[in-house]
Amino acid sequence: MTGIYFYDERVFDIIKSLKPSGRGELEITDVNNAYIQAGHLTSDILDGWWTDAGTIDSLLLANQLVSQTGANKMER
Repeated sequence: MTGIYFYDERVFDIIKSLKPSGRGELEITDVNNAYIQAGHLTSDILDGWWTDAGTIDSLLLANQLVSQTGANKMER
Protein backbone atom coordinates (compact mmCIF):
# COMPACT_ATOMS: atom_id res chain seq x y z
CA MET A 1 0.00 0.00 0.00
CA THR A 2 1.30 3.41 -0.93
CA GLY A 3 0.96 6.05 1.70
CA ILE A 4 2.29 8.63 4.06
CA TYR A 5 2.38 7.64 7.69
CA PHE A 6 2.00 10.02 10.62
CA TYR A 7 2.62 8.66 14.11
CA ASP A 8 2.20 10.05 17.58
CA GLU A 9 4.71 9.72 20.41
CA ARG A 10 3.66 6.11 21.09
CA VAL A 11 5.60 5.04 18.01
CA PHE A 12 8.89 5.16 19.93
CA ASP A 13 7.69 2.62 22.51
CA ILE A 14 6.40 0.43 19.68
CA ILE A 15 9.73 0.60 17.85
CA LYS A 16 11.59 -0.40 21.02
CA SER A 17 9.40 -3.52 21.26
CA LEU A 18 9.99 -4.69 17.68
CA LYS A 19 12.20 -7.56 16.64
CA PRO A 20 14.00 -7.49 13.27
CA SER A 21 12.29 -9.40 10.50
CA GLY A 22 13.80 -12.23 8.49
CA ARG A 23 15.46 -9.51 6.40
CA GLY A 24 17.15 -8.24 9.56
CA GLU A 25 15.19 -4.98 9.51
CA LEU A 26 12.47 -3.35 11.57
CA GLU A 27 9.33 -3.34 9.45
CA ILE A 28 6.87 -0.45 9.16
CA THR A 29 4.09 -3.03 8.79
CA ASP A 30 4.83 -4.19 12.34
CA VAL A 31 4.42 -0.61 13.59
CA ASN A 32 1.11 -0.29 11.77
CA ASN A 33 -0.06 -3.66 13.11
CA ALA A 34 0.70 -2.52 16.67
CA TYR A 35 -1.52 0.53 16.15
CA ILE A 36 -4.25 -1.72 14.69
CA GLN A 37 -4.08 -4.08 17.67
CA ALA A 38 -4.37 -1.10 20.05
CA GLY A 39 -7.34 0.26 18.08
CA HIS A 40 -5.46 3.45 17.25
CA LEU A 41 -4.94 3.23 13.49
CA THR A 42 -6.94 5.48 11.19
CA SER A 43 -6.60 6.24 7.52
CA ASP A 44 -7.79 8.75 4.97
CA ILE A 45 -7.50 9.34 1.23
CA LEU A 46 -5.71 12.45 0.03
CA ASP A 47 -6.61 14.06 -3.26
CA GLY A 48 -3.82 14.84 -5.69
CA TRP A 49 -1.06 13.00 -7.42
CA TRP A 50 1.54 10.58 -6.14
CA THR A 51 4.74 9.38 -7.68
CA ASP A 52 7.68 7.39 -6.49
CA ALA A 53 10.92 9.34 -6.07
CA GLY A 54 13.23 6.38 -5.57
CA THR A 55 15.09 6.56 -8.88
CA ILE A 56 16.68 9.40 -10.83
CA ASP A 57 13.91 9.26 -13.46
CA SER A 58 11.11 9.22 -10.89
CA LEU A 59 12.76 12.01 -8.89
CA LEU A 60 12.83 14.10 -12.07
CA LEU A 61 9.13 13.36 -12.64
CA ALA A 62 8.30 14.35 -9.07
CA ASN A 63 10.15 17.64 -9.52
CA GLN A 64 8.33 18.30 -12.79
CA LEU A 65 4.94 17.61 -11.18
CA VAL A 66 5.66 19.99 -8.31
CA SER A 67 6.92 22.62 -10.75
CA GLN A 68 3.82 22.31 -12.95
CA THR A 69 1.09 21.85 -10.36
CA GLY A 70 2.45 22.82 -6.98
CA ALA A 71 2.85 20.29 -4.24
CA ASN A 72 0.04 17.74 -4.46
CA LYS A 73 -2.37 19.85 -6.52
CA MET A 74 -4.18 18.56 -9.57
CA GLU A 75 -4.79 21.88 -11.34
CA ARG A 76 -2.38 22.78 -14.12
